[in-house]
Amino acid sequence: MEERRSPSRFRARLHEIIFEADTSAGKLFDVLLILSIAVSVVVVMLDSVGSIRRSYGNLLIIGEWFFTILFTFEYGLRLYSVGRPAAYATSFFGIVDLLAILPTYLSFLFPGTQYFLVIRILRVLRIFRVLKLVKYLGEARQLSRALRASRRKITVFLFSVLTLVVIFGSLMYIIEDQTNGFTSIPRSIYWTIVTLTTVGYGDISPQTGIGQAIAAVIMIIGYGIIAVPTGIVTAELAQVYKKKVSTQACPECSAEGHDDDAIYCKYCGSRI
Repeated sequence: MEERRSPSRFRARLHEIIFEADTSAGKLFDVLLILSIAVSVVVVMLDSVGSIRRSYGNLLIIGEWFFTILFTFEYGLRLYSVGRPAAYATSFFGIVDLLAILPTYLSFLFPGTQYFLVIRILRVLRIFRVLKLVKYLGEARQLSRALRASRRKITVFLFSVLTLVVIFGSLMYIIEDQTNGFTSIPRSIYWTIVTLTTVGYGDISPQTGIGQAIAAVIMIIGYGIIAVPTGIVTAELAQVYKKKVSTQACPECSAEGHDDDAIYCKYCGSRI
């Protein structure tokens, strides 16, 4: 009977080390993982520098494969330690973990894809859990709620901006001569977007008096438009109910972001 229980105990212990930061072993694992991620990203970036690659190419290749094999093993342990591997594999961090190792293997078929390994830096987001920054996790959760709640308002706002861009772009195409750079409506719309967002590349500029007057109006509108999405999200943030967030990860689906007093996972219903 004891032999039958040992695998589940081992899996629970493995899950505690890999996914939790409440224990010294779990915190040490995540700190070492983050250091490995940082070093592996540096290796990939150095490999993209021609002079360094010519001098230390073989060493960089060895380092790249070392970290790829290391993260492959770690990814396998993560899948093994959760009760529902598919749930973790399709989660945000599960996909990022897979993308962190896939480019090196794909480089056999498609040379150059190994440089996409810089996506490993996304895994450093785990530092929020390692350092127990619960307040930051709570703020991230509130921001996520506010963005979801304001998505319809922002969609309407973006549609309104798109309408203005098309109108002003078409108007500038009619007013300005093609020799001034407004050779088509799409190019005029491009100029309108650049002007409305106050970027102002300067590669195209109106030369006529009417065109310059319209450009001034677009610039003024641009300053007002920039503040609108901020106001929408801020208003939604004020409506979000603040709750304490736990760093506990579900042993079944590996989901995080549960309430501090949660007993069951809000995503899969398993006991946490």
